[in-house]
Amino acid sequence: MSTQAGYQLSHLDELEAESIHIFREVVAEFEKPVLMFSGGKDSIVMLRLAEKAFYPARVPFPVLQVDTGYDFPEVIETRDRWVERLGVRLIIASVEQAIKDGIVVDDGKTSRNRLQIGTLLHVIEEEGFTAAFGGGRRDEEKARAKERVYSHRDEFGQWDPKNQRPELWSLYNGRIHEGEHMRIFPLSNWTELDIWSYIGREQIEIPSIYFAHNRRVFERDGMLLSESDHNPLRNAEEVKERQVRFRTVGDLTLTGCLESSASTVEEIIEEVAISRVTERGATRGDDRFSEAAMEDRKKEGYF
Repeated sequence: MSTQAGYQLSHLDELEAESIHIFREVVAEFEKPVLMFSGGKDSIVMLRLAEKAFYPARVPFPVLQVDTGYDFPEVIETRDRWVERLGVRLIIASVEQAIKDGIVVDDGKTSRNRLQIGTLLHVIEEEGFTAAFGGGRRDEEKARAKERVYSHRDEFGQWDPKNQRPELWSLYNGRIHEGEHMRIFPLSNWTELDIWSYIGREQIEIPSIYFAHNRRVFERDGMLLSESDHNPLRNAEEVKERQVRFRTVGDLTLTGCLESSASTVEEIIEEVAISRVTERGATRGDDRFSEAAMEDRKKEGYF
């Protein structure tokens, strides 16, 4: 008869342990990592995991936000509270400043979301970062499902989906040449439902726009977009006040919301559990330009 007590981690505990292992592995292996931080739910969970990975020491790398200038104020406020509480260095790479400096070109047609690519690659090169943590998950979009935890980027910051490095037995190949860097995705194996379950368990602060609230919105291309000076109405578009919430946050000119009465984490979990469309597919206009929109942007250096 065995005298050993049975011990089994819960699903969330296993995901947390894997992500913490990835953070520690990267810090041990790479000279200069950075965490890409939008202030959205996934990047906040990622920062919470980094906090746990190195507690009681401080998070040993800065956080980086690529600011389009069209971010939701509630997201920026939450970002600042997290940065202040953890005492981490915040680097803001401004798309507006990159346009002024000639780093990227605003032709009046290209979205600020796409202009983030050149802005991001410039700050990675300027700061000399060798690894950049991102909050991408495989369930979000099929292009992200092609990547591994370690995603190699060449000297131009580009990703080659046909040249993936195998990760058998969770062994990660972090070898890079000068000028190259690695994107790291600690949340690869998480789902949207996992994220919300973890937010509820850990009582993590997230922007208020993830919960149901009244907002003036209009419909465009099957999405509800926020009324804003950055979002001039087109012919036949009409602004109405509705009860909505956001499943994902980004450039407010391209990020849609959905009608919802879910005002607590528990209610959102119930809503997400029966959803059959990913948050990006349902509410991100930048993923609707073409069938391979996300993959095309990632090849150019996107998050």
